Amino acid sequence: MCKRQRMSSFTDGENPRLIPSLPDEISIQILARLPRIHYLKGKAVSRSWRSAIMSSELYDLRKEFGKTEEWLYILTKVEDDKLSWHAFDPGSQTWQRLPPMPDIAYGEETKRVFTGLADVLRSWLGRRCPLDRLPFCGCAIGAVDGCLYVLGGFSRASAVKCVWRFDPVLNSWSEVESMSVGRAYCKTGILNNKLFVVGGVSRGRGGLTPLQSAEVLDPCTGIWSEVPSMPFSRAQMLPTAFLADMLKPIATGMTSYRGKLCVPQSLYSWPFFVDVGGEVYDPLTNSWSEMPSGMGEGWPARQAGTKLSVVVDGELYALDPSTSLDSGKIKMYDHQEDVWKVVIGKVPIQDFTDSESPYLLAGFLGKLHVVTKDASHDIVIMQADPNHQPDPVSSPSSASSSTSSQDQPESSEEVEPDVWRIICSRNFGSAELVSCQVLHI
Repeated sequence: MCKRQRMSSFTDGENPRLIPSLPDEISIQILARLPRIHYLKGKAVSRSWRSAIMSSELYDLRKEFGKTEEWLYILTKVEDDKLSWHAFDPGSQTWQRLPPMPDIAYGEETKRVFTGLADVLRSWLGRRCPLDRLPFCGCAIGAVDGCLYVLGGFSRASAVKCVWRFDPVLNSWSEVESMSVGRAYCKTGILNNKLFVVGGVSRGRGGLTPLQSAEVLDPCTGIWSEVPSMPFSRAQMLPTAFLADMLKPIATGMTSYRGKLCVPQSLYSWPFFVDVGGEVYDPLTNSWSEMPSGMGEGWPARQAGTKLSVVVDGELYALDPSTSLDSGKIKMYDHQEDVWKVVIGKVPIQDFTDSESPYLLAGFLGKLHVVTKDASHDIVIMQADPNHQPDPVSSPSSASSSTSSQDQPESSEEVEPDVWRIICSRNFGSAELVSCQVLHI
């Protein structure tokens, strides 16, 4: 982890010591052992406490003492389609609202700020582009080195390069070095403590154009570097120029798995889309290769343009929405057999067909989490351990009569146990889910 600026002294004129009668070396160790949820109020104790809590030394000690914590950060879309961040501390079951992202104007003309990719794709067919009336949409979210990043998107119908970083230690947003090109709806992933960005779309004279380019941010230096562009090899194999012009290749997800970046891809011609496998980036060779066929073709899709996944304890998981309106399945990728396998047969998710993000996936505390809305429209966080599940329960069928039970053998069916546990439920009003990230600090 990159070290933040170290404070050489925590003293001020009012309080020469952090804690009276104790050396600062001992006091800072006491502060490092406190749950992080108390730091926001702790900054108000004195200037010396504020300096200590915002110092790199404190967080180095927390790591040394094994006191680091994983928090879940959820991005929602609220009234007037404004974006709002909330942090959840699973240890204290406490929520904190983050400061609003700066310099994102919401004009009175705004109708839908965070427009879905489906609306944007319509513009490829020559329909009126909704971005002409939107001040901001399509940003990407990432998390690296203990900070959140909001990247790109559209502003006044143009794809922007800007990148904003939220530092939870400072509890503030700041603008950092921009990407090399403006891009919206790009995909992000973390590999070797660096933030990778691939694909997305830009807007030129001919309308929206899919991007094959990729780049990487080193949070220690704050510098972006080029990465070889995705070949989109499947898109190059289309039999006719007509299909090549009609079907637009885009990256539909990205995850870091087994030391490489895996990017599933699709070909779009609204309202249709076709999965075409994907490609894998190897940082050792700095090159792309075609994704194993079973991995790419079987990758579960949430909706057009999005394939969510999460890695927990080295295993890759995805949620496969069921044809039923009230359930789904968790699948795990078996890299040895190159196949996706069902590991949890039912996920209790509600039918929110009008929602851009009916559910989100997250991995923290060594377990799998699904963030969704319940029947009361409360945001709930459900937790499951796919590696430790109770055995199915045999439920014998009831006999219609004593005679029939003697004449026919007793049958039974396996009833899948409920592996999900709700660890938190909160009413956010009419807010819709957009994205989530986990920070380990």
